[in-house]
Amino acid sequence: MAEKTIIITGASDGIGASAAQALHQKGAQVVIIGRSPEKTRAIAEGLGVDFFTADFADLSQVRGLAENLLNAYPHIDVLVNNAGLTWNDRTITRDGHEIIFQVNHLAPFLLTNLLKDRLIASRSSIIFTSSVGHKFGHVNLDDLESERKYSALNAYSISKLENILFMKELARRWGSQGISTAAFHPGNIASHFASEAKGFIYLLYNSPMKYLFLSKPEKGADTLVWLADGEPGRDWISGEYYFKRKAKKPNKEALDPVLAGKLWDISAQLVGL
Repeated sequence: MAEKTIIITGASDGIGASAAQALHQKGAQVVIIGRSPEKTRAIAEGLGVDFFTADFADLSQVRGLAENLLNAYPHIDVLVNNAGLTWNDRTITRDGHEIIFQVNHLAPFLLTNLLKDRLIASRSSIIFTSSVGHKFGHVNLDDLESERKYSALNAYSISKLENILFMKELARRWGSQGISTAAFHPGNIASHFASEAKGFIYLLYNSPMKYLFLSKPEKGADTLVWLADGEPGRDWISGEYYFKRKAKKPNKEALDPVLAGKLWDISAQLVGL
């Protein structure tokens, strides 16, 4: 493929790192974003690509990341919002938000909006790593921070539903300006994204026998690589949710444009846009 500039968050491990390697091999200019300086540097230096570090649990670091990206890349072909986590106990970030909601939704919402002019000028594709778990989520606009009811699995499912709502609202708001969007489910992948979790989820993702139940990151990265490498309108349709390179019907709630619009407006207020 012609060289594309592809920015991948959450690329120091798991499907992000696997996608970065595959896209680099295809000739793309890959930019790796990760939370851990050591892990991010190691992946980037192994590939010979650029990298930046940012902890999405700190929105000031997201703002700094956006500034660095704008200074470094006059053209951005693809932004992959892949960073995410799950957490056992309800935890509040320094910004005052529940950590899963912030890292999985508010941080990519902020980063994408801060890059808006560059993305539109580049006619970019914006890709989200969601999850089939979104089908178990329900977005309560009056309790986005899970103050009334919290469980790690519920908060994670909601955040993955919010990814699809954001993706579809982006298509509605920015699509006429050349932006294309997609979200995808990578499958149940063996990675370190659950390293802060406890109980069954931690044991599943950290067991020596995890590959009996979970797929390798390269398999989970396949649809991501296909989306980032491909051309919207030719290879895939903007505004859709994908699994194994096929468009799938998401949770009915994910198709609610009123909910998506309200979530956008509230998110913008929460991050100070």
